[in-house]
Amino acid sequence: MRIPKSYQLSVGTREGLSYRFFGFREQDVSSLTNFIQKSTGITPEEKQLSISGHNWGGIAINGNVLCFNVGSKEAFEVSLADVSQSQMQGKTDVVLEFHVDDTTGANEKDSLMDLSFHVPTSNTQFVGDEHRTSAQMLWQAISVQIDGGGSSETAVATFDGIAILTPRGRYSVELHQSFLRLQGQANDFKIQYSSILRLFVLPKSHNPHTFVVITLDPPIRKGQTLYPHIVIQFETETVVERELTLSEEVLAEKYKDRLESSYRGLIHEVFSMVLRGLSGAKMTRPSTFRSCQDGYAVKSSLKAEDGLLYPLEKGFFFLPKPPTLIPHEEIEYVEFERHGAGGASISSHYFDLLIKLKNDQEHLFRNIQRNEYHNLFNFISGKHIKILNLGDGQGRAGGVTAVLQSTDDDSVDPHLERIKNQAGNEESDEEDEDFVADKDDSGSPTDDSDEDGSDASLSGGEKESSKKEASSSKPPVKKKQKSVPDEGSQKKKPKKKKDPNAPKRAIAPFMYFSKAERANIKSSNPELATTEIAKKLGERWQKMSAEERQPYIEQSQVDKQRYAEESAAYRGATTQQGSGDGSE
Repeated sequence: MRIPKSYQLSVGTREGLSYRFFGFREQDVSSLTNFIQKSTGITPEEKQLSISGHNWGGIAINGNVLCFNVGSKEAFEVSLADVSQSQMQGKTDVVLEFHVDDTTGANEKDSLMDLSFHVPTSNTQFVGDEHRTSAQMLWQAISVQIDGGGSSETAVATFDGIAILTPRGRYSVELHQSFLRLQGQANDFKIQYSSILRLFVLPKSHNPHTFVVITLDPPIRKGQTLYPHIVIQFETETVVERELTLSEEVLAEKYKDRLESSYRGLIHEVFSMVLRGLSGAKMTRPSTFRSCQDGYAVKSSLKAEDGLLYPLEKGFFFLPKPPTLIPHEEIEYVEFERHGAGGASISSHYFDLLIKLKNDQEHLFRNIQRNEYHNLFNFISGKHIKILNLGDGQGRAGGVTAVLQSTDDDSVDPHLERIKNQAGNEESDEEDEDFVADKDDSGSPTDDSDEDGSDASLSGGEKESSKKEASSSKPPVKKKQKSVPDEGSQKKKPKKKKDPNAPKRAIAPFMYFSKAERANIKSSNPELATTEIAKKLGERWQKMSAEERQPYIEQSQVDKQRYAEESAAYRGATTQQGSGDGSE
């Protein structure tokens, strides 16, 4: 093939390997062709390079080389040996992701990271059927070559339908002699055992599930996201039996004292023991730490995500999302903080744990129950980790430590009371009783539609916004009361009854968010009370970005427009009714 400035010779072997030689001169082509014909009996095929710039064409897979052809000319080719994984995006796109070689970063300005093919359903080269699209046919053809012979190697053990939390999905997990394979409906990950740093087997307290975490270096990549931890969730009580497809000779020579010929037991134990035997990775189990409920972890939240914080012998591990491993040797100090130190009472039922690393990075674990303080404090002290706000027992530690060590749970928590009140207001679907239609009150709909119920306000303000909006019609009434001589008689007047035909007030953005997420939080945390659910909703709302809030803001704006139109129609009807009564 003629390429820019020279000619290229490609040689393919029977094993599927491909070699390319560059730099031939034009006068070398004929002599080289004759030599190959005489030596091998093979006549070299001549190809032309496509320089049209078209990005549509056909795909030819020759061994481990994928060629993209525009007509009869070759546009480019890539080696499938350089592909780390392939996956489907939707039903018509196939994405190839390439190995990242960090050692070449200083020498190469650009490197190929991924390549995407769009395969229409009308494609005639890869014809689909009722179960598979054309893109899936191409994906399977590529996947076979990516395995590089691994597909013909029988898996030592297979676990089907396994729930993986990160990267999320259900996968068939195949354990081979040299690699681990995760195969899902749209993703296929092949992980060399040399990439596995450590295994973690961490049961969830009072929960029928157990985490098995595989820590990787380098991490796997899905799109633009890197996953250094694979978090697998097994049902704790499931019992399985597996016969390993290894001969007695291989077991004796290669896996002596590491693997047995068969296993029977709990699924997470069988999986972790087989994987440890094949990969040689070390395994970490729960430490001596016990929570106040005799569990292995404490409930907390990190970056507005609820999870479990596991204090381990050599580090802390937060699961399931975002999975965060903090080795003890990287910790500069820890600090116990009062929950909601800005506005909540010092007798709060929760506290926060701040972990400061030596590289100045911080991890703040929030909403830890106060009765977990003693266990955490004793564990951290036993690991000789610096506790910043402990000091010498005096000074700044006095307030926080005294409160956390206190066992008085009868004190009133204003923060909790506020959440209860907000939850009560939030669950009520009744209309605001303060709404009284008045023909002089022409500003209410306009005031309502101009109010800002978007991300500029915090969750507490959002939850109370319906009451605040309802009071917008009060200033004119209050002004009239001042002009009446007998103010006491005005106060004694009975409140007007609510008109059942009056339009319902617009709903604030936070309320739409609350309706959408309340069921999810309750299903994942069935033990939480209504007040705690409302509290978590408020915290998540505060952490959300403007883009994440936008759908709920748009819903609120539509509802405000609806309220303004209905209010105008309602006032018009009320005015006509009033004038009719007067004429009679």
